[in-house]
Amino acid sequence: MFDFSDRVALVSGAGGSLGNAVAHAFYSAGAKLVLVERSTEKLHETFPESTHSPDRFLIAAADLSDPESVHTMVDAALARFGQIDIAANTVGGYRAGTPVQETPLDTWDFMLNLNARTAFVLSQAVIPSMLGRKYGKIVHVSARAALEGTAKHSAYSASKSAVIRLTESLGAELRHQGINVNCVLPGTIDTPQNRQEMPNADHNRWVPPEAIADVILFLASDAARAINGAAIPVYGRS
Repeated sequence: MFDFSDRVALVSGAGGSLGNAVAHAFYSAGAKLVLVERSTEKLHETFPESTHSPDRFLIAAADLSDPESVHTMVDAALARFGQIDIAANTVGGYRAGTPVQETPLDTWDFMLNLNARTAFVLSQAVIPSMLGRKYGKIVHVSARAALEGTAKHSAYSASKSAVIRLTESLGAELRHQGINVNCVLPGTIDTPQNRQEMPNADHNRWVPPEAIADVILFLASDAARAINGAAIPVYGRS
């Protein structure tokens, strides 16, 4: 569907269900890959071909909430490939279930750090090299819950809403520099963890990671060159 054979795609959170689907989609489309996780052990297992194809893979450990760690990783990617054309950021997580007055401040900080700070830090790290080439695609993952605050989801909704506002601001700042920044809003993703936590739900209504990956690849392609600062719903049938 897409040809990324002349592109370098950085996929953060590549060890998760969504990140793995995104990484495999870019790989199938011919991209060179920078795969990022806190620990690289799982990535080497998932992408055994990386051992024999250093010309197409860089597997890197980084804490996306730590600017120094992220800049070190980006520098290594630029040293290996000379460019980063695409940053697909799938890092994030969910923690909810209590009203505001019962929610520990640690939960609020954890959600803002995991979902919003990581997007901010990664964006800061990849933008300078993209500005130098006047080309780049950044795609973050927000969530359907970002669009409306609901009971017992305050920290999660706020953190994912921050990703949308960050995306809009980046889009406004970079649209004249050849860089597109957008985000996707998944509904409930059909992952093994979600199936385990919600065994009685109708899983057929959930959105497969591969379907979200298809949308991310579209936003990373030149076919989406006129889309900037957008939050794209990817709900499946939920």
